Amino acid sequence: MVLAKGTKLGAYELSGALGAGGMGEVYRARDPRLKREVAIKIVPAAFCSDPQRLRRFEQEAHAAAALNHPNILAVYDIGTENGTPYIVSELLQGETLRERLRSGPLPVRKVIDYALQLSRGLAAAHDKGIVHRDLKPENIFITDDGRLKILDFGLAKLTRPEATENDQTPTRTVGSEVGTVLGTVGYMSPEQVRGKPADARSDLFSLGAILYEMISAQRAFTGESTADTMAAIVKEEPPDLTETNRTVSPALERIVRHCLEKNPAERFQSARDIAFDLESVSTASATAKLQPVAARRRWGLIATASIAALLLLALGMIIPRTFWQHTTQPEFHRLTFRRGSVRMARFAPDGQTIVYGAAWDGNSVEPFTTGYDNSDSRPLGVPHAQVLSVSRTGEIALLLNVVNNSFLHVGTLARMPLNGGAPRELLDMVQFAEFSRDGASMAVVRLHAPVLANAVSTGTSSIEYPIGTTVYRGGASISSLRISPDNQRLAFAEHVPGGDDGRVIITDRGGNKKYESQMFNSLEGLAWRPDGKELWFTATSGGPRALYAVDLRGRQRLILRAPVSLTLQDIADNGRVLLTTENARQQMYALAAGAAKERDISWFDWSNVLAISPDGKTVLFNESGYAVSGYGIYVRGIDGSPAIRLCDGLSADLSGDGKWVIADSERAQLVLWPVGAGASRKITNDRFDHIFVRFLPSGKAVVFTGRAPGAQLRSYLQPLDGGAPIPITPDGIAASLAMPISPDGRYLVASTTSGSYAMYPVDGGPAKAINGLRTDDYVDKWSADGRYLIVHQRTAVPSNVSRVEIATGKRELLKQITPPDPAGVESVLQFYLANDGKSYVYVCRTVLSDLYVVDGLN
Repeated sequence: MVLAKGTKLGAYELSGALGAGGMGEVYRARDPRLKREVAIKIVPAAFCSDPQRLRRFEQEAHAAAALNHPNILAVYDIGTENGTPYIVSELLQGETLRERLRSGPLPVRKVIDYALQLSRGLAAAHDKGIVHRDLKPENIFITDDGRLKILDFGLAKLTRPEATENDQTPTRTVGSEVGTVLGTVGYMSPEQVRGKPADARSDLFSLGAILYEMISAQRAFTGESTADTMAAIVKEEPPDLTETNRTVSPALERIVRHCLEKNPAERFQSARDIAFDLESVSTASATAKLQPVAARRRWGLIATASIAALLLLALGMIIPRTFWQHTTQPEFHRLTFRRGSVRMARFAPDGQTIVYGAAWDGNSVEPFTTGYDNSDSRPLGVPHAQVLSVSRTGEIALLLNVVNNSFLHVGTLARMPLNGGAPRELLDMVQFAEFSRDGASMAVVRLHAPVLANAVSTGTSSIEYPIGTTVYRGGASISSLRISPDNQRLAFAEHVPGGDDGRVIITDRGGNKKYESQMFNSLEGLAWRPDGKELWFTATSGGPRALYAVDLRGRQRLILRAPVSLTLQDIADNGRVLLTTENARQQMYALAAGAAKERDISWFDWSNVLAISPDGKTVLFNESGYAVSGYGIYVRGIDGSPAIRLCDGLSADLSGDGKWVIADSERAQLVLWPVGAGASRKITNDRFDHIFVRFLPSGKAVVFTGRAPGAQLRSYLQPLDGGAPIPITPDGIAASLAMPISPDGRYLVASTTSGSYAMYPVDGGPAKAINGLRTDDYVDKWSADGRYLIVHQRTAVPSNVSRVEIATGKRELLKQITPPDPAGVESVLQFYLANDGKSYVYVCRTVLSDLYVVDGLN
């Protein structure tokens, strides 16, 4: 029975039906608590009379909800209304892969893109021990912006629709016991057909069948009846893909064949292995398209090729379609050639001159100018300044005295003539600025709190347009503010505290939201198309940032994807695009006691130190880059011995005896993990977000920074024997990742509302002021005798490591950190000193980038 609009299921109000099928009816609904649209699936009535199936439904719903990955449908809630269970999930806009395949085979580049997303989603689920078992095009959704979502993860094995005698039967039976058939005919693995236990490798067989169908628009296994299809899966090989799609590469066909091996032991053994091979195929293809063009030298070759093509046509010869596709590929004209990072770049009014800010060869950021036909850049003579905007009247907006805290950049806004002159300071605490089209006014982003190196949340940002008139108040960081060509809209990226995760937002001139995108894992760089009909931006939900566009109706499209991250800088009136290609890394360097020089102990591409053992021999760190799915916690010897992955998680700490790790590893719950042999133990089971965590010296409790539902960040005490968390700091006050705790376990260092630092008693009570700390000090730890705080400068390279006497504020320089290769190093993020005072490890973020002008993007 279809439920009427306005019907309430728990806290949700239905607003219309979306569809129905063997797995139940799906409705669009409103969640009034979080003010968002959701999808609600009403489970079939057959479930209600079977207690075992109801129990399994709840178990599998919990399993699906535990999966947090951009390529898996997010499950928000489950409930029961009048005895009928329902599932609440994110609301998607787009179509299923089955619907997309009705129009024929997909382009090979799309096959690779979708296959990569699919394999990454599977890898995340398999890492948690969850197998889909009913993977098929109907259970794969493609959103309007090209993201792929796996549906019904962990729920498919609960269905038991009536059987029909054809190979389009949905899920045949329910169960995972030996001898029970589970899956969709045509996409089952041979072991499923035989009724044998199905593990993650069964999903990989189904993935191969889906890849085969995306490439050929034909099913890999089919027959006149269900029995014939099952027999084909067990005994036959599908036809060669080259028979139906001549553009498929041998490498891609080998991947499909390897997925479709009959024996599970001969298939890929993990989805991550498939993703690795697919990335190799993708990189080989994309690299060929991303070769920089030496413009002057190649015009003659291009012209000659075009004339030859016309002559061949005149002779009646057939020119392959791929030739014409090649000649219309975007052309990349490289502008910079030094080692370092380009921070911001803009076209000047003439469309030929480019103004950019860069930090070259380990030096601080400063502005330069160059031209489309030049290979040299001229410095403008303003050190420690970042370019923000260039007006049509020939003025540059600069950010002076820039302070960097993670992805947050703040400084003093100034204006300077492009043709020379000294900058004129206008406004403090500015993050971004943009000239209006006529150059008469500016829109600015201002930060309403001091920038502290140790701060987790640095207050709120607001947009003023013009300066002095607040039109929008947002979160901790707003970037890439751009004014539309007709001066009627503002576009910007709004980020989470301390990261570049964020959303694209478009407002009217008064700051009223007109569009808000989904959350991206990384979002940097926006620009309006000259006609104002689209906003272009660079973002990703996994992998390198790619170039996208969104129109004024909210429809997104992919413009350009490359093997490296792209950052959009600007678009000229003639359609030329200014962007940077980037290679960003977080690297760990360590010095062992008695060693003569530091060692690079980075593991993958985004290493982040969490702790160093008291004896200085072991490092605890996480990885969160392209090489891992989600976040992983690792331990590694400071001598460079191989790393060992302990668990999933973002934050963790090592116990004083080095035997245990506390990590936020199960849906952000705190779990104790043994470093050696032993079993894990879950400490919390609440609705808190547990972000940073640190053992107390006693080992009987931990301190964590987190957020209760609907509350602000703060720091808490959590006993390891259970019980509710006990607040340490006031609402909105929280300790940083280092979470410095005094040796006696009595005090925690955190920021204050006034922009200074204080010691908060762990057992409760008023905070105590700390003398001598500066806003650019990152507090790393207490000295062993409790008299000093060890600090380093997070926003400067080289970075001074000092100790500050708590009682007097007296400062003593201990060491100066300069990474072995300073080019592109933006900041020294963490510094951990062992108790012996000799061993240490630190992390620096490095961004190496090149600036390009690109022709031919549309």
